[in-house]
Amino acid sequence: MLSGVLFREIVSGQKKGLAAGAARGVLGMLEHPYRWIIERRNARFDRNATAAAKIAVPVISVGNLTVGGTGKTPFVAWLAEWFAGQTMPVTIISRGYGARGGEPNDEALELAARLPSVPHLQNADRVAAARAAVAEQTRQVLILDDAFQHRRIARDLDIVLLDALEPFGYGHLLPRGLLREPIASLERADVVGLSRSDAVSDERRREIRDCVRKHAPQAAWLELEHRPQGLVSTSGQVLEFSELGGRRVAAFCGIGNPAGFRHTLAACGLQVANMLEQPDHCAYDAGEILRIEHWIRSLDVTHVVCTRKDLVKIPREEIAGKRLLAVDVRAEITAGREALEVLLGELATRVGTSRGA
Repeated sequence: MLSGVLFREIVSGQKKGLAAGAARGVLGMLEHPYRWIIERRNARFDRNATAAAKIAVPVISVGNLTVGGTGKTPFVAWLAEWFAGQTMPVTIISRGYGARGGEPNDEALELAARLPSVPHLQNADRVAAARAAVAEQTRQVLILDDAFQHRRIARDLDIVLLDALEPFGYGHLLPRGLLREPIASLERADVVGLSRSDAVSDERRREIRDCVRKHAPQAAWLELEHRPQGLVSTSGQVLEFSELGGRRVAAFCGIGNPAGFRHTLAACGLQVANMLEQPDHCAYDAGEILRIEHWIRSLDVTHVVCTRKDLVKIPREEIAGKRLLAVDVRAEITAGREALEVLLGELATRVGTSRGA
């Protein structure tokens, strides 16, 4: 089985040679049945509007076109905080991908740390979870995390995030590329947001936006940056980046898009001696922790840095005798915020009107 790093090197074309070329050929053949399945499934929902369950409260979906991280978790947190500012109750609903033994997965743990007062229901049957949320609180907004492809629930606002570092999955569907469904599916989106927009040039941002407009001319356009706020420990202590004083750090991550974390580390100005890329949703069991500790001891570093998604699964202050810290990243909308807030305000007004009825 291909590792996540090797898979990306192959599908992106970065990996050269006969073996890599042969692998791309095999993956390309497998892309065709995957496309047929996805197109058939989408056609069923396109033909039958009643195939999607209607929920009695406003529903917002946040999703993406590709596998791997596009910054959904910080943006979901931003949405929940926006509605909190309107004194509007919110429940987050997700499938719980990567959860083990009925425990919350890493995204849920991260969101719980950020938003301790916001309910988060994880259920493979998201329709059942949505109905349970409404039974508990009849006046609220539901946020579906990672739900662009989950069309069993009707939504009032469909938001799709694209990662500026690789927005279109190398131009191929799984498993030949990273696309979950064709780029043309953006026609369903009400809002398209470009995350990590500061990681690319103005020209590249325009190219991506022009491509989006071809498929989703009706969609509002957002540009987002993931801005590092500081470093946080398991106990909740917050440090400024300057407190590391230019010391060398080791970094690791178990996320879908390690390149995004590399960009974040560079933006922090941290001196990274080496970075270890773990599989997405890495469990960090005892054996994995031992392997990481051995790796850290081989480096001349004073601190170890990871993502908040990793830190919530490693409840300790130190690892291999080094202080363990996570980069606290917040989503900031740098373009299109006003248009988005109009759409969110309409949903909030619906709830408020219903509340007063």
